Amino acid sequence: MGTESASLETKVRLQQCAVCEFMEKGFLKASLRSICREAGVTTGALYFFFQDKDDLFVSLVGDVLQQIQGMMQEHFDKERVEADGDTAVDLETGDYSEDEAVSKMIIHALYEQRDSALLLLTRSQGSSLEGAVDELIRGVTIHYRMLADAMTEKLGMESLEESFVHWISHMQIDTFIYMITHIEKEEEALRYIQQATHYMVNGWYGMFRSLGNDRT
Repeated sequence: MGTESASLETKVRLQQCAVCEFMEKGFLKASLRSICREAGVTTGALYFFFQDKDDLFVSLVGDVLQQIQGMMQEHFDKERVEADGDTAVDLETGDYSEDEAVSKMIIHALYEQRDSALLLLTRSQGSSLEGAVDELIRGVTIHYRMLADAMTEKLGMESLEESFVHWISHMQIDTFIYMITHIEKEEEALRYIQQATHYMVNGWYGMFRSLGNDRT
């Protein structure tokens, strides 16, 4: 039991030192030797826990990425069901409750592991996760494409341009990136995302109201 405890302590110490190294130098310039020196262990000890530098980096950021992806997918699944009904064409609903609830959960996950989130978003170049943000945007774009098509079909409108749908999706992810990189406290982030959610939801439904009015 003592050996297992010591082994876990060594792994945690390596990860703590790795966070500092990656945060200071980024993935590409980070040195495993420096990490081991700061942790007071040999490089052999590091390779006992991690296959390579990338495996070490993923161990620091993988959990928060999976949490965000899971929350987003659950939200998308609910919206997909709604898009099959009449909810998608209720332009006057003004109901932000579901969007705000999901945003709050994402914010809590991000700020609970803020260092990991910052590493993923700002220090991952050269790692296997350097394209994580692009993947998130791609997933959001696919979802918004579906929502937009459901909306325009039921309203008898022309489909939205792909570039426009991509921009909307990019803006949504950028909203969270700006938050986690510029706002230090979760309480302030919650106030920020409430305003941002109202802006984006009103913009989304307002756009379709405007397009509908242009047709009349």
